Amino acid sequence: MRVKDAMSTDLLVVGTAVTVAEAARLMLKRRVGAAVVVDERFPGPGIITERDVMRALADGRDPEATPVEACMTFEARTATTNWDLDTAAAEMINGHFRHLLVVDEQGLMVGIVSMRDIVGAHIRAAHASEAPTAADTPHS
Repeated sequence: MRVKDAMSTDLLVVGTAVTVAEAARLMLKRRVGAAVVVDERFPGPGIITERDVMRALADGRDPEATPVEACMTFEARTATTNWDLDTAAAEMINGHFRHLLVVDEQGLMVGIVSMRDIVGAHIRAAHASEAPTAADTPHS
């Protein structure tokens, strides 16, 4: 299976000036663990994740006053749509993170894939391979 088979194309995108609290509220509302962060001052997109929010709180930052820029990950790691899912999972494990931004062959951002997406795709594939075939179905 490929990244394109598991990724989400419905991206939550925020700017760097959005507060950590607002980013967290948006992530909760959308039921996602990360938001893509864009700013024309930076060459590529960044990312803010649940872990970044927790880290900001643990560091004593006021989430209502702290901009995302203060705690986001700049230059987020990317995968292409054609990466094998196991390669994407290995990249996440080796890098100690749970999300990869997904780009197409031209380098344009087209989605995001999370460790949860990868596990879900593997589970769906396993269940699909266990589905009975016509040959397995008893005939009357």
